Amino acid sequence: MNRKRIIKLGSFTLLLLICSSVNAQITELRNWLNLDPKSRPQLETLSFSKEGLSENDAQIVRNLLIEDKQLKILETYNAQWDNRLLEYGSYKMPFYYKKFGEEPSDGRSLFISLHGGGGTMAAVNDQQYTNQQNLYDTTMNSLEGIYLAPRAPTNTWNLWHQTHIDEFLNIIIQLAVIKENVNPNKVYILGFSAGGDGLYQLAPRMADRWAAASMMAGHPNDASPLGLRNTPFAIHVGALDTAYERSDIAKQWGTILDDLQANDPQGYIHDVQIHAGLGHWMNLQDAVSLPWMADFRRNPIPKKVMWLQDDRHHTSFYWLQVPENLTTTGGKILAEYNSSSNEINVIENYSDTLNLLINDNMLNLDKPITIKYQNTEIYKGFFHRSILNIYKNLMDKGDANLAFPCVITMVNNQTITEENIKIPSK
Repeated sequence: MNRKRIIKLGSFTLLLLICSSVNAQITELRNWLNLDPKSRPQLETLSFSKEGLSENDAQIVRNLLIEDKQLKILETYNAQWDNRLLEYGSYKMPFYYKKFGEEPSDGRSLFISLHGGGGTMAAVNDQQYTNQQNLYDTTMNSLEGIYLAPRAPTNTWNLWHQTHIDEFLNIIIQLAVIKENVNPNKVYILGFSAGGDGLYQLAPRMADRWAAASMMAGHPNDASPLGLRNTPFAIHVGALDTAYERSDIAKQWGTILDDLQANDPQGYIHDVQIHAGLGHWMNLQDAVSLPWMADFRRNPIPKKVMWLQDDRHHTSFYWLQVPENLTTTGGKILAEYNSSSNEINVIENYSDTLNLLINDNMLNLDKPITIKYQNTEIYKGFFHRSILNIYKNLMDKGDANLAFPCVITMVNNQTITEENIKIPSK
């Protein structure tokens, strides 16, 4: 039997269909979720959270936990979203958004558009923010989606790639999914001028969140395109835009992306356009990047992942995870999985501890899984799903597509264990 649960919070209504289960673990999880969050015991202290789950029960757990995560987000940010002013730490981010087209059956698209400006007076950045709000209206009129323009929280030269920006974007994505039924696999990001500077940085370091990204009239500073292996990336720069060597560097990135794709034909989709006769302002010729991006969907579990750690550290990237204290700027991890042979191969890894996050859309968790390092088998055996694993990897990004019930740990590229699982003795 199924039951419906309707939750109302301000102007927001959440309707979820929750499948009942005779599984005692799920009953205990529901009992835990029904407690006031402030009085809940830590989930990791409860034995049921580490007991093995079936594939079907793992899906039920994921649905229950994503519901709980969304409620927590709304309790903090619902009013802020309605007031179009988000707060994170000491920073504030006003934002504007507008809906275009009819909502598709698979959920709306989200286009996050970053304004220009930078290290200047607040009034200049305010004007750039206002301009960005309707900059691509003509193009969006032929598309579907939410067009959202945030106002940078600071007025610094690096206003779009400071540490707090990643957190704001994480919050925006989660709220847009909840409030406007955005499909998390249809989230796109673009930026002009200083916003383009940010795009060069944000697209690769948050590549696991984007279906595609587009950089207009910016320069990359110390960014690298390596992390864009699974994220289509467009570059639009005027040929006469010579300040900060924007046009020359855009050509260089085009060459680098050509080489990366030549060596890895399944990755590094890109479109680099240097607009002849145009300077910093491209007469909106860059607007073609929006329909170009809209043709792509994010794959949250790509078969091959290249992760280059930015100086703004992240602890997870697609289905890879490194403990926070081991993240290293410039650290590189390259790994792939093969569903047919039910195996993972770690090709390159800088960290003493690497977590491999697995769900049932990647590998068959009911059969032995082979773990290799540089094509040499180091372990083959059964691994297990647990409630605690799903809970932990949903807490950060709140993305149901990045929920992994199994966590395999590789230590020093040779020792394999699994996390948060208690296997009953025979």
